[in-house]
Amino acid sequence: MNINILTFDTIDSTNTEALKQARLGAGEGLCIVARQQTAGRGRHGRTWVSEPDAGLYFSVVLRPKVETQFLPLITLMTGVAVHDTLQEFGIDADIKWVNDLHVDGRKICGILAETTETPKGLAVIVGIGINITGGNASVNERGDRAATSIAEQLSVPAEAAGGALSVPPAVAGGLTKPPSTSELAESLTKYLTYFYDILHSDDGPATIIDEWRKRSTYFSGKPVRVVVDKDIIEGITDGLEPNGALRIKRADGSVSIIQAGDVERLRAGAARHP
Repeated sequence: MNINILTFDTIDSTNTEALKQARLGAGEGLCIVARQQTAGRGRHGRTWVSEPDAGLYFSVVLRPKVETQFLPLITLMTGVAVHDTLQEFGIDADIKWVNDLHVDGRKICGILAETTETPKGLAVIVGIGINITGGNASVNERGDRAATSIAEQLSVPAEAAGGALSVPPAVAGGLTKPPSTSELAESLTKYLTYFYDILHSDDGPATIIDEWRKRSTYFSGKPVRVVVDKDIIEGITDGLEPNGALRIKRADGSVSIIQAGDVERLRAGAARHP
């Protein structure tokens, strides 16, 4: 995959721009990066707060040559790539099925994959938002702080990071400074290219699932509640299907296969299971 990055100071949404570029014939590897989004979005139309220079707002055009049934693995593959990117900068994240990365239960990255038909065939747009200094003020419906950032995890106050970050990871005064957006994008594209190539290799889908397993506590044994449309399913995670769907073992011993839904971690012992 040949990486070609287009940068914008301000844009409505990097995913929207990447979708437009794909429909105009953009090749695989085109990346849209913005300092700020005015209409950033997540799954189910949710808003992704995109303050200036507070995060990496990034979308890439992919034209995968994999069987349709394995397209959902692109989101899992992206989670693995983001995990290793964050690890390179000293952050140990957990991949929450299917499209978030958390640190200590708080969100540091969201992923949004969208498909579109183009004159060159199917394109998959993968949007990635990583909090560098932003996210600390976000709270969930219980009033808990729901988000975190690289700066917070590295114990660097957001105001000390100076807005537009341009300092490479280094130890200064005993504190590690967060990466700049360009450094983060460079690392991210490296890992995306690496794992995307793996996805297209022999046994690629199985390998991606195994790599995801190594990096996520949600693979098995995690008490969760899943909201699918208006249904609520509680149980213990029981691995993934070959296409990346989540298996949930319920209290009666049956297994539900979750292709899409919102997963919430439950406290240990909260979900009944055999």
